[in-house]
Amino acid sequence: MRPIVAPLVLALSLALGACASGTAKAPASAASLPPPRPAGMAKTPPRLIVAVSVDQFSADLFAQYRQHYTHGFARLLQGAVFPSGFQSHAATETCPGHSTLLTGDHPARTGIIANNWFAPASARGAQPVYCAEDESDPASSAKNPVVSAVHLKVPTLGELMKAADPRARNVAVSAKDRAVMMMGGHDIDAAYWWKGGQFVTLNGRALSPAAEAENAEVGALIKAGAPAIEAPAWCASADHAVSVGKGAVGTFRFALTADKPDMLRISPRMDAATVDLANRLVDEMQLGNAGRTDILSVSLSATDYVGHATGTEGAEMCIQMAELDKNLGRLFDHLDAAGIDYLVVLSADHGGLDTPERSDEQAFPRAVRADKSLMPAELAKAVSAKTGISTKGPLLIADGPFGDFYVSRELDAAQRAQVVRALLAIARAHPQVAAAFSGEELANTPLPAGNPQDWTLKDRARASFDPTRSGDAVILLDRAVTPIPEPIPGAYIATHGSAFDYDRRVPILFWRKNMLGFEQPQPVETVDIAPTLAAILGLKVREGQFDGRCLDLDAEAGNSCDRGQ
Repeated sequence: MRPIVAPLVLALSLALGACASGTAKAPASAASLPPPRPAGMAKTPPRLIVAVSVDQFSADLFAQYRQHYTHGFARLLQGAVFPSGFQSHAATETCPGHSTLLTGDHPARTGIIANNWFAPASARGAQPVYCAEDESDPASSAKNPVVSAVHLKVPTLGELMKAADPRARNVAVSAKDRAVMMMGGHDIDAAYWWKGGQFVTLNGRALSPAAEAENAEVGALIKAGAPAIEAPAWCASADHAVSVGKGAVGTFRFALTADKPDMLRISPRMDAATVDLANRLVDEMQLGNAGRTDILSVSLSATDYVGHATGTEGAEMCIQMAELDKNLGRLFDHLDAAGIDYLVVLSADHGGLDTPERSDEQAFPRAVRADKSLMPAELAKAVSAKTGISTKGPLLIADGPFGDFYVSRELDAAQRAQVVRALLAIARAHPQVAAAFSGEELANTPLPAGNPQDWTLKDRARASFDPTRSGDAVILLDRAVTPIPEPIPGAYIATHGSAFDYDRRVPILFWRKNMLGFEQPQPVETVDIAPTLAAILGLKVREGQFDGRCLDLDAEAGNSCDRGQ
């Protein structure tokens, strides 16, 4: 075979000769040249970490709308983009998801297995324990909690930062108390969430002037009302009414009227108020400008509220995505104007599934609502009929037709085991159930590792399982089964919480000024965020501190993960 090196060398020589002799095309003008490559992310720690969680922001929504982002997301898309981040566990709810973002641990280690769980042997009995309450306080209940991070078993990044430098400020704001506590943790300098038409804070603390000013402004807005929010032209295809239960969704524009003040919460205006308060706190507390590194956690809840009330594919969500982009832009512009060296990470606590009525119209007839026979009371009747066992109180205690099921402590251990076996048999035979496991089975399953995309359903359930809090059985509904048997239009028609990737996959985006951007499509996990940031900050942590791994954000030969060694 003839060698090919010589012809290649000859061709290259001819090309170079043509350039040297002036026969090649003239150089492009300066205006047509690509922009200079960024110098690269600074090796010194940033002065402010900005951790943003967009509640119910699935990787599917990110992929669907990223072409339309021109404000805050446009900046993030210039950084390190991981479109396939995973909330790897099965309990894809707000509290477990937020607990992974800044701890670096799965719910099996954070202890936050769900938004609510039960402790049948305790004084609460069949009443739920809320993930962000201190139920030891007599004034606390799951519906009206004394807000606390007492149930979080591991430290957050902000707590690790404060342990390394007590001057560091750990601040968190959200519409949801559980998002604030799970991102901020136990040692938090400022904590604000929305309740009763205003931002409130922890028991025993007074509102700062920043919070009082924001409350006054939002209160005036609620009183005056506000017109509908204009939908971008690219929302036209989503602007279509769909019948759901006794109402319809798909065309609402978020007009705010004084007679319905809670509509501010279920709208893009909730995110706007949260960002406004965050900006005020940046100024009031001099975050990122006081010779230390601080952390600001901002959880934006409106995407979740809109998703639950109207689904993920109507004009409502399209408008929300446009407004979310603008609100993120306002946050970043404010930090720029303050001259702060900051690093942003944005992700989500979970994804979401559209309402099955619209899915049926859009080529997915498999999407259905959960059968009422899977509700706890109905399953208890079936178990009693199968075993002959009954109790004075509820035989089975659960929050709905999926997740953790607890057996009454009126029974002895042998009877409880018999009930669990019957429950599993009934659940596994139901066509809407993907899998069901006993608590004992999950406790004896090793914690999963490796690519989260390839985890089995048992692996996913194990990553959410804490033997001190989880149920006697765990039931996972099948793909696209919405666990809301009866929808309430405008309030609760769609949800999340499954073990499937429409709820597990979320984007993870990092940005810092001058960093070299890249997109990595391979799966990563939300538990990778904390070790990544810890390395960039140079924090010294103990071996095994995190379930996650550090992600190298230096897109060159260097490795940003080496800084924490």
